[in-house]
Amino acid sequence: MSADGTWNVAMNTPMGTQNGVLTLAVDGDSLSGNMSGPQGKIELTDGKVEGDSYSWNAAMTTPMPMTLEFSAKVEGDNISGDVKLGAFGTSTFTGTRA
Repeated sequence: MSADGTWNVAMNTPMGTQNGVLTLAVDGDSLSGNMSGPQGKIELTDGKVEGDSYSWNAAMTTPMPMTLEFSAKVEGDNISGDVKLGAFGTSTFTGTRA
């Protein structure tokens, strides 16, 4: 199933669970979109589609500059995966289609 659309997501971080909205658009093997949450809106970069796997980066600036590196899979109306949190290791995120 395609990742196209809007997702309500929750990311586990060292600062606790961070909730936000993820908007994804698939075009062939390219992925674009944005994330919005308490730290504002971030455009996604380097988005890729490989079969049923999706990956993208998000360069946040608040509360500190860091590039988040996501990898995800979609199953029906659920999305889940891992996110590299720079020097803070790797965590997980989950979401449901809005």
